[in-house]
Amino acid sequence: MISNSAKVTTIGTFDGVHIGHQKILNIVVTLAKKKGYTPVVLTLFPHPRMVLQKDDSIKLLNTIDERIALLKSFGIEAVIVKEFTKEFADLSAEDYVKNILVDELNTKQIVLGYDHHFGKNRSANIKDLKTFAARYDFKVKEISAQDIKDVTVSSTKIRNALNQGEVALANSFLGYNYFITGTVIKGKSLGRTIDFPTANISIKESYKLIPSDGVYVIQSQIENKTIFGMMNIGSNPTVDGKTRSIEVHFFNFNANIYNTELKIEFLKRLRSEQKFKNLDALKLQLKTDKVNALNYIGTLHV
Repeated sequence: MISNSAKVTTIGTFDGVHIGHQKILNIVVTLAKKKGYTPVVLTLFPHPRMVLQKDDSIKLLNTIDERIALLKSFGIEAVIVKEFTKEFADLSAEDYVKNILVDELNTKQIVLGYDHHFGKNRSANIKDLKTFAARYDFKVKEISAQDIKDVTVSSTKIRNALNQGEVALANSFLGYNYFITGTVIKGKSLGRTIDFPTANISIKESYKLIPSDGVYVIQSQIENKTIFGMMNIGSNPTVDGKTRSIEVHFFNFNANIYNTELKIEFLKRLRSEQKFKNLDALKLQLKTDKVNALNYIGTLHV
């Protein structure tokens, strides 16, 4: 149930909730505080391309649950998720403004980019919104071209960086460590035979962007403690693996965490995935990876 309080609302996908988005959220939260209103984000899910073009290839930086949690962490008090359907896409611009923004949300101020389009066939623009604002008694705060450019550029750069495995670069655009959220499931227990037991991570949302194959330094909060480790993303070519998997070896940690949901943050990429001639060669490389990971982790506490 949405409260009937007056709201400052912004609208968007906000995939990644990165530093460009954070500027917009800051404007919303500041305006709301000043006026005594509730800061709100209206976001759509699934992504319009998934529905209108039936595009299953699209990869998003956040699952919808991750997106909601991130938005709230930046001061947004209510995240309204509207299911994007063909019927929703057919709403006229005025129906969208009156029925959803005004009647349903009680929006008193809308914060949007100068290039925002909405309504059926995305036919209405910020000029139309200002006309509706006069008609339905709300204000429009227009975000500058430069700030919108920052938002657009950042999203593309983050996806490209992660697809190249450049997690440190992606993290600099996000303003936080890129992360995945998944459940620990039973694997083949091969890691135990070479003294590197791993937690196999299953992510149920197929649209979540997984960084490129390779070995990464990671961290996770387990039982209120920060546990570091290294993660392998790939198909385990040394043992002729066929499917892509995500496996984490945690350092100095051996508790049973099967069926636990973990948030795992990417800190640094160590190397690309390789095929070794045998398990002994793989074990030797993993020992080197661990030393390199621990050396990097040591620099984080200076």
